[in-house]
Amino acid sequence: MSHLDQVKSRVDAAIGESVIAHMNELLVALSEDTALGREERYEQQQRLRNAIAHHGRQHKEDREREAVERVAALTKGGSII
Repeated sequence: MSHLDQVKSRVDAAIGESVIAHMNELLVALSEDTALGREERYEQQQRLRNAIAHHGRQHKEDREREAVERVAALTKGGSII
C-alpha cells in the first residue's frame, strides 16, 4: 500500500468517526507530511475541512431542531410553564 493510500485510509477513518478533534489532528499531521505532493496533501486536507464544516452545520441544525421541539413540548396544551 502506498503512502497516499495509507493517508486516504486514515482520512476516511477520521471522517467516518466524525470526531472533530481527530480530524483536526490529522489536518495538522498532513501539513507536515513531506512524503505527499502539494496537490495530494491539499486534496486530503480539503476532504477533512469539508467533513468538519458539514459536521458543524449538522450540529447547528440538530440544536435548532431540538430547541423547536423543546418549545413545542413545553407549550403543548397552553403556554410555557
